[in-house]
Amino acid sequence: MEGDGVDESKRATLRRFAALGAASPLVRLADSGSDSTAPGAIVGYLSTTPGAHFSKLRDDLQLGTGETQHHLRTLLQDDAIESQRDGEYRRFFPADRFSDFERTALGYLRRETPRGMIVELLGDPSVTANGLAERLDVSSPTVSKYAAQLEEAGLLTREDGYALRQPETLLMLVVRYAESFGEDAIAFAAEADDHVAYDGETDE
Repeated sequence: MEGDGVDESKRATLRRFAALGAASPLVRLADSGSDSTAPGAIVGYLSTTPGAHFSKLRDDLQLGTGETQHHLRTLLQDDAIESQRDGEYRRFFPADRFSDFERTALGYLRRETPRGMIVELLGDPSVTANGLAERLDVSSPTVSKYAAQLEEAGLLTREDGYALRQPETLLMLVVRYAESFGEDAIAFAAEADDHVAYDGETDE
């Protein structure tokens, strides 16, 4: 039956991410008192896709809305995961793994245009606003809008052109979680060795 195929696909997805979650000591909390693989799968999923919002997590794990809400609430109460409001989204992360800056950065890296701007600036810190608009195939006002948001979030400065704050941290996040972001991040990560000049170039 078609339904059996859907259920088996869901079980396979949950088992795959639960295996990832098993590498975390927090999985003991995630599975405590539950005969479901879903809590461990959520922990495992967030270890590879930190900053995912509710709908993406629910859909990628093929869970129901109520089921997802229940397990997220329990995991939050058990301090196995944590969340952060990001505009209209609430994003979820493994507990105690990321700084405030990193959580904010991951939220913006999960948005197509801000991620594109960050990736382009990592690859070419001299690129202008007009250059970003051309490379990303968006309007200049769109670039300006997101640049203002990135500046307010503490990820960008516009004092003398556009310059990323903590570029080495942003580089690490893009490369480490590239497969969970998109093709632009994957392509950038494939050439990561060309960008290691950022290492150690932090502001004093």
